Amino acid sequence: MAKEIRFNAFVVNRPVHQSPGLWRHPRDRSTSYQDLGYWVELARTLERGSFDTVFLADGIGVNDVYGGGIEAALRHGSQVPTNDPILLIPAMAHATRDLGFAVTGNLSFEQPYLFARRLSTLDQLTRGRLAWNIVTGKSAAGAKGLGRSIVAHDRRYDIADEFMEVVYKLWEGSWEDDAVLWDREAGIFADPAKVHRVRHDGEHYRLDAIHLTEPSPQRTPLLFQAGGSQRGRQFAARHAEGIFLAAPTKTVAGAVVRDVRRRAAENGRDPAELLFFPLVTVITGETEREAKAKLADYQSYISHEGALVLFSGWTGIDLAGRDPDEVLRFEDRDNGVVSTIEAFTTADPDRSWTLREIARHAGIGGQGPVIVGSPTQVADELQSWVEEVGADGFNLAYAVAPDSYVDFVDLVVPELQRRGACKRDYAPGTLREKLYGPGRARLTAPHPAAAFRHLPAEDAA
Repeated sequence: MAKEIRFNAFVVNRPVHQSPGLWRHPRDRSTSYQDLGYWVELARTLERGSFDTVFLADGIGVNDVYGGGIEAALRHGSQVPTNDPILLIPAMAHATRDLGFAVTGNLSFEQPYLFARRLSTLDQLTRGRLAWNIVTGKSAAGAKGLGRSIVAHDRRYDIADEFMEVVYKLWEGSWEDDAVLWDREAGIFADPAKVHRVRHDGEHYRLDAIHLTEPSPQRTPLLFQAGGSQRGRQFAARHAEGIFLAAPTKTVAGAVVRDVRRRAAENGRDPAELLFFPLVTVITGETEREAKAKLADYQSYISHEGALVLFSGWTGIDLAGRDPDEVLRFEDRDNGVVSTIEAFTTADPDRSWTLREIARHAGIGGQGPVIVGSPTQVADELQSWVEEVGADGFNLAYAVAPDSYVDFVDLVVPELQRRGACKRDYAPGTLREKLYGPGRARLTAPHPAAAFRHLPAEDAA
């Protein structure tokens, strides 16, 4: 029996995401990002294709590394403008029944008390279908917009550990399961003895309050994380359930998977329960020839400078004015994604990248590989990633929206279902239960969140 493969649609609430220049394609509708109907239609398409989540990326701050300013980013629309992704979720949730919603929340720029309320509200409105993609923030421009300075890379994760402790206390420890009574005869909404104040006096956060909402179906949303640096991997091994990888090759991705699973075991967690989702872009057609023709068509719309703007923003390395045939070398940048720099320099000793190659590679699908072929060929390659890398699923970026997802749903999903590698129906329950099985709506030990939950008196005795 083939292993079931999970799929997330990797999107963002802006016109340009991972394929700069493709917004100009006559079939692309990504510039309709301000139209709520566009998002509702996309959600329905994804649910028809048995996708697990809409994975909503986000970024605070304009890419201002390339050329030392924002001019190139604005010319190419390279991830600017960026609207708030959270506001899309209620409409998409109302239009679907089972599709999950993974929203990016940058804890370096959030306040845990209000952030915890926002995500609890969304988990309630989606009936337990919410996930949080935890990021720590690398954008100096974003920090300036909030009147702050960017914090050193590893220090951001130290702060993140404390942030997680605070939100765990709010989500798991403030309201007991049976605190809410709704006793109409007695006129009592909740038992005050079962609603607890959260008191936290840490290095970075102070809090003395109850959580503002009653428990949501999952309490703590399903937790995604995308940090691939050494410190990021340690954070993932402690907190994450799903891990998003942006790696150009199987060699790079496989090394991260093995390392994080090892670290999870050292933290007392079952490494098999960490689910890994590499970034890929699929271009498919009825035949290989048709798929390759689409690729050639899409490549004619690539903005190579726009791709370098994105890559400069990801890495913190200004690539403006450099020789296109220069080989990228490792440069330690505190305001960049360390794992991205490593992926294209030191992580794969058998592969070097010129700036020209990076621009062409990142021009469609960003940092991940592009899989091109017939439904059979695409299914073969996806299954090879599962077998060789240890992937559990994929974050699917798009070349042309929504055609890339429609093609995948209509052509590749049926082939995977025929092989038993893709579900035909959703499992009941919350998003966590759909991924882990019945009775798993909430986090359990040894995950650190479980330590903050109040136990019934008979269990605590």
